Amino acid sequence: MLQGLSKGGRQLISRPASAVFGFPSSVSAGVRGLRTTSLAASPKLPDFVRIVEVGPRDGLQNEKQVVSTADKLRLIELLGDSGLGAIECTSFVSPKWVPQMGDNRELMEQLRSRKREGVRYPVLTPNAKGMEAALAAGAGEVAVFAAASEAFSRKNINCSVAESLERFSDVMRMAKEAEVPVRGYVSCVVGCPYQGPVLPQQVAYVAARLLDMGCYEVSLGDTIGVGTPGSFAPMLEAVQREVPTDRLAVHCHDTYGQALANILQSLQMGVSVVDASVAGLGGCPYAKGASGNVATEDVVYMLSGMGIRHGVDLQALMAAGSFICGVLGNRQTQSKVSRALGEKAASNAASAA
Repeated sequence: MLQGLSKGGRQLISRPASAVFGFPSSVSAGVRGLRTTSLAASPKLPDFVRIVEVGPRDGLQNEKQVVSTADKLRLIELLGDSGLGAIECTSFVSPKWVPQMGDNRELMEQLRSRKREGVRYPVLTPNAKGMEAALAAGAGEVAVFAAASEAFSRKNINCSVAESLERFSDVMRMAKEAEVPVRGYVSCVVGCPYQGPVLPQQVAYVAARLLDMGCYEVSLGDTIGVGTPGSFAPMLEAVQREVPTDRLAVHCHDTYGQALANILQSLQMGVSVVDASVAGLGGCPYAKGASGNVATEDVVYMLSGMGIRHGVDLQALMAAGSFICGVLGNRQTQSKVSRALGEKAASNAASAA
């Protein structure tokens, strides 16, 4: 049991793991007796966390293998089956630079008849040309991105951070005219592959500009996964002085195994929106050394263990991860939770045979 959470009339809540996680009997049999404690009563933790699934876009864009449109659609359907309310599904970028997203229009057209009520399907639009194509394809929500690192911005789009933000003016105008909400991303919020550490004040400046331009939410991305709670906290503090916390999200890559720790730090500082990628897919085609995003399954498991609601069925989510790993040549999932529960289920099945 954690100490100190019962002060001020708050009660610690202990429940069997099967009740918290919703495991089927084949899985929960291996964790019977494990007790969990709800931490949601803490004033520094949210009661509910909204998860934005980025696997179909941010996850698949960095794969050498180009996944078929049919398999992408099936993945999106499976993710929707798990209860996820936001699934970023593609990017309207040049197929010359990101061929994995070359079927964006076809994907969106086929997705129209398969959309699940209550689920949002945002797409990435880096410029006005991409925005025009996204709107023509029926996109109902878009995302734009800017780097907090001058070196990263100049290396990849050949302009300064300030100039990159100015380029979004047409995108924001088009979105406003079409009444399409825009989400903003800030990349390299703690470290850059070209310049090293990034100043928190620079992250705050970019995040505030995106908000002022009309983004309803700004996601802070540790693009190369170098952050720790020790660097995440001052970055968030700087951003929170300029942007309301309820307009922020975090997007953590797990290159150094710090993603969950950084997410926990963010939750403790009031952030309640987390980006994640099923099976830990992903990376960044423009950032050398960037490994996959934090696995959605691992985020769900952690939130469940803390008693924080999220609305996602872990077993259905694992099925989606298993599907896409099969499509990618029976690759092993990067989700530690999926590995552990899969091995335990297999062991229990073998013992029962």
